[in-house]
This record gives sequence, structure tokens and C-alpha cells, in this order.
Amino acid sequence: MKILLVGSGGREHALAWKLAQSDSCEALYCAPGNAGIEDSAICVPIKVDQIEELVNFAKEKSIDLVVVGPENPLVDGLGDAMNAANINVFGSSAKAAQLEGSKGFMKDLCAKYNIPTAKYGRFTELDKAQKFIESAGLPIVVKTDGLAAGKGVIICETEGQAIEAARDMLSGDSFGAAGHEVIIEEFLEGEEVSFFALADGKTILPLTSAQDHKRVGEGDTGLNTGGMGAYSPAHFMNDDIERQIIENLIEPTIAGMAAEGCPFTGVLFAGIMVKDGVATLLEHNVRFGDPECQAIMMRLQGDLAQILLAGSQGRLDEVKDQISWSDDVAICVVMAAKGYPAAYEKNTIIKGIDQANKVKDVHVFHAGTAKDGDGNIISVGGRVLGVTAIGSNIAKAQEQAYRAVDLINWDQGFCRRDIGWRAL
Repeated sequence: MKILLVGSGGREHALAWKLAQSDSCEALYCAPGNAGIEDSAICVPIKVDQIEELVNFAKEKSIDLVVVGPENPLVDGLGDAMNAANINVFGSSAKAAQLEGSKGFMKDLCAKYNIPTAKYGRFTELDKAQKFIESAGLPIVVKTDGLAAGKGVIICETEGQAIEAARDMLSGDSFGAAGHEVIIEEFLEGEEVSFFALADGKTILPLTSAQDHKRVGEGDTGLNTGGMGAYSPAHFMNDDIERQIIENLIEPTIAGMAAEGCPFTGVLFAGIMVKDGVATLLEHNVRFGDPECQAIMMRLQGDLAQILLAGSQGRLDEVKDQISWSDDVAICVVMAAKGYPAAYEKNTIIKGIDQANKVKDVHVFHAGTAKDGDGNIISVGGRVLGVTAIGSNIAKAQEQAYRAVDLINWDQGFCRRDIGWRAL
């Protein structure tokens, strides 16, 4: 197969790394890619929002399968454009991508199909939002309806904080058009987990769990980020919780989407809160998590290219026995630019990645990287590297990951030193 992977982050590097291992992968292209992806794929300078150019490239190269990494191009209709050109695409239609593109759409779907989730309200006017906040309990959660790069969720301890958050979102000052409608919902206590499944419109193929570390500071303190690290599988997962997730959260979502006339094809990433052994849905996403994907790909056993092709063609039921998981634990430590998730410096040189990659059972996935005129790896984003290790238990995987982190010479970077702490 000739495969086109769309995206440029750590998730896409992990997917490229795994797809390149598939026996059926004859050629792998990535648009636009990054400095690390160049080791696994031919990078082409087409941005993820250049839908017409991506379709033309796929036609020109006789691409057999397009794999879409990030959510934005799916919300913008890349999946529909590829389908219209009769090109196999693993990724949802724009209508189905509303599951992530509109939190209100997702919450209303849950209400209609009895999918357990937090109580909520949808608001476009501040005075109505304020009345809801004043009548609800604390803490309370305020979210943008639209896409906000994983940052449009604010947990508020007081009514004043919640009203201010809603005002900032609705005004467009904090999240632009993504905040023109806000979702306000009850705060769910417990332990958070990410669970992933593939879907082809009708059939689901459950994958595995991971636990993300959203806050920038150790001990889960500070601002929310796109994710400072993750490990897989989550330490508290058991057969009963997995059964609940599949039967109560994922299967009704896929059935509901089909009933609504927008069958879902792609990765369904459920963000879940578990308390006292009961799983409740926080939100759905329509792609692999980042940095969860990096840890998951280290554990995945099977031909990813063939599995995703089957998903794109409505044949997931044929490949259910072709996927398995290592019993080992994988951990991804994100190295970010100092200042992230606020302002940070770009174009700083990073050294030592080759040495880090030589540590046993470690792979360094690139996210926000490029090469300068001298061939140096430089930082061009907030989250820049995902140092990922696998081990027989979380402690061994963590030890190897930080051993590799310490070999990377990047004064302008930082990481959390406690990824996996809940499991330990």
C-alpha cells in the first residue's frame, strides 16, 4: 500500500513509526510531518488545512489509504473530500467529527441515547449561563463548545471564577470562535482515563486504555495543557470497567451516530471519569490522543496499516483477531518549551536525541520540531518531544524514559518528573 498520513505532531510520529513497520506499507508519506517523521516517511509540505492540495496529492501518488491524525481537518471535511475522490480514508466525516468539534452536540447525543455523562447546560448568553452557575454546585466546569487544542476546559472553584470564565469564552477573548457557545457542567470526581476504540460506522474494535497528565506542574498542578505525558494501560483498569466503557459509553455512541445519519469511522477516544468502579463519560474525541498515542503504539502488536485499511472499508470485523497488546507498560514523557502553555521561545537547538534513542526500550517521538539550515533539530512548538519507553512494569518504564530524558541537551526545555505517579 501507499499511505498518506496527515499531521505533524507526536501522535503522527508514533503512527508513522508503526505504519512503517507494516509489511504491506510500500510507501509512506506524511503531510506536513516534522523532523523526526522524516526517519519513517517522506514528508511533503502540505498543511493539514489545505484539503484540496491533500486530495490532489493523494490522486497524483495513487494513495491507497489516507490516515488523518488531528481533529481539525476532520472537522473541516477532509474525510468527506477523500471519500468523494474514492480514496480510502481512516477518519470521520465532518458531520461525525462534531463529536469533538461541538461539545454541545456530543452532550446532546449522550442525553438522547442514555450515555452516562455529567449534567450540563448549553449557553450563548452570559446572563443565562450565570443563572445556571448560581443554581449549580461547586466546583463547576466551563468548556468551549468548539475546538481549543485541549485547553478549552476550566475547572472553577467559585461562582465568580465560573462566571468570569464563561464571560471570557463568550466574548471571544480567550478562545475565539470556539467559545461562542459554552457548555457548563457538573464536576465529576474520581480518576480520569482515556480509552480508545476503532469504528467503521457499525463495528467497533476496542483498543486499550491510557492515563494522560494534563496539568503543566508536578502532582497535577498548574494550567491545563495538551498533555505533559501518559502511560498505558491505566493502572486501575479491570475487566468490569472495560466492559462498562464498551457497553455503556462506546457502543451506544456508535449506534447513536448511525441512527442520527452520521455513522462514525475512525478512532473514538473516550475521556472517562471512574469513581467507585463506575465509568462516566467526560467527552469524546475523534482521533488518537497525544501523548497517549505514543505509549499505545509502543504496545500495539499487529499490522496497523491493514487494520486501519479495514476500518476505512467497513471491514473491522475481519481484523479483530489481528490486533493484540504487549503485557508491558509504556510511558511517554513530554518535553516542552519553557513557558508552555503560555508564551515560549521557538527555534532553539536540541541535542542528544540520538543518544536518548539508544537507551534500551526507548523511542523519542518528535512533535514540535524542524531542522535549521545547518541540519540541527530545533523547537518550533510548545510540546516538542515525547520520550517514550516500555518496561515490564510502570517503574521500569519510567526509569528508562527519564534516563533518556537526561541525555537530551536542551536548556530551553522542561518536563514533568512524575509521569505515571498515580500508578506508582
